[in-house]
Amino acid sequence: MQSGKKKHRGHNHDHDSNVYGVSHYSFFKGKLKWPRSKHHLTYAFLPTTPTEAMGPISRAFRTWAINTHFRFSRSQNYKRADIKISFEYGDHGDGSSFDGPGGVLAHAYAPTYGKFHYDAEEPWSVGALEGYYDLETVALHEIGHLLGLGHSSVEGAVMYPYIASGATNLYLHDDDIQGIKVLYKS
Repeated sequence: MQSGKKKHRGHNHDHDSNVYGVSHYSFFKGKLKWPRSKHHLTYAFLPTTPTEAMGPISRAFRTWAINTHFRFSRSQNYKRADIKISFEYGDHGDGSSFDGPGGVLAHAYAPTYGKFHYDAEEPWSVGALEGYYDLETVALHEIGHLLGLGHSSVEGAVMYPYIASGATNLYLHDDDIQGIKVLYKS
């Protein structure tokens, strides 16, 4: 695909068969979610994570916290954190290799695995910048996966699987909020 076109930002397409739909949002097969007793999740950055990425990612966690029962806090202990964030290249050992610039921008896994990887070869930015992908927008999407949401067919939803370069989407759509509420009700 060409720069400026919509590009997949979620998990590997091979995993799409593991998601099923309800309304426009979807969940991972088996409705994977964090245990009922786990309201507070810690996240940590691999030490090689670019410093400028940490603020936008932390803001994305705050957005999800405002709209869910979860609390998130940053940990300095990468190994013990519930959610581990890193920038990776190509085949990085999780079975979902990155493809370099264009294509898959990032991926995260269903609860409770807690891995969240950005493709280090993509052009990243803080905010809207033509030809670059906004760190916070992509983080909002990937955190949705970490909480158990699959993709949404609603274009304005954070969980929509595509984003154009230079675009931002910093607010959860009603579809995202409805999906997370349905997943964690009861």
